[in-house]
Amino acid sequence: MARREVEDSEVDDESTSSESESRPNKKTKTTSSQHGINLSSVPLELETITTQKGKKQQPVIVLLDQATLETVKNRKGLYELLNCDDHRDLCKKKLRKDPNAFRPDILHQELLALLDSPLNKAGLLRIYISTTQKVLIEVNPSIRAPRTYKRFAGLMVQLLHKMKIKAGNDSTTLLQVIKNPFSSHLPPGTRCFGFSCEGTLYSPIALAKTVVSIEPDTTGKTPPTCFVLGAMSKGHISIEDHPYIEKMYSISAYPMSGAAAISRLMGSIEHHWGIV
Repeated sequence: MARREVEDSEVDDESTSSESESRPNKKTKTTSSQHGINLSSVPLELETITTQKGKKQQPVIVLLDQATLETVKNRKGLYELLNCDDHRDLCKKKLRKDPNAFRPDILHQELLALLDSPLNKAGLLRIYISTTQKVLIEVNPSIRAPRTYKRFAGLMVQLLHKMKIKAGNDSTTLLQVIKNPFSSHLPPGTRCFGFSCEGTLYSPIALAKTVVSIEPDTTGKTPPTCFVLGAMSKGHISIEDHPYIEKMYSISAYPMSGAAAISRLMGSIEHHWGIV
């Protein structure tokens, strides 16, 4: 699958860099109503997912939940992505919140782990992001996300203010804010599972054999599997927040980062489906 890298030179003229785009209005929170933009309920037009025999395959769906993506205006009047390193005093004094809760770098690490996985490169992954501010984002799997956090932060600021990011070369939508709830974007019959340290403990291979089909579906009859993982520094996913989740699982007896958990999960599915 062809991959598109999001660099400052490749994004279209409406979103060139984090500085040039970062002079919107006075408010730090930007909503679709402020810009007069209707959020899309139509999924991104992705490249056709096919096997070597030309049969359509059913992708695995992943939701990265409770990501901390908020913008704040700095002293120069430019918007930045709120984070615990650069805005510690602001979080404590003005927002009166724990600075350690603002960790957008966790989402960056998890997103790279998903996009770099052979499962995604085989065209068998679909990615969504849900923020603590209830902003739902769809990610085009063909995107090549910025490798450095600074570039990633600038890209997220653009997305939160413009609601959509397109590639400069062919106007392909790489990221877009879509309508809630997340469950409305799932195909009928999709089985959803959450991950938490309090979930039922399975080895990654055993979990893949339990909840994923024997091989990628080529008939279109088998509903896809959806996994919900946290993108926050503290806390965990719960069924109360996501009623569509069937069961909570854990894939390690030890605490681990979200990126490490994703790597274990993706690796087990790849092994189960024979993707090398």
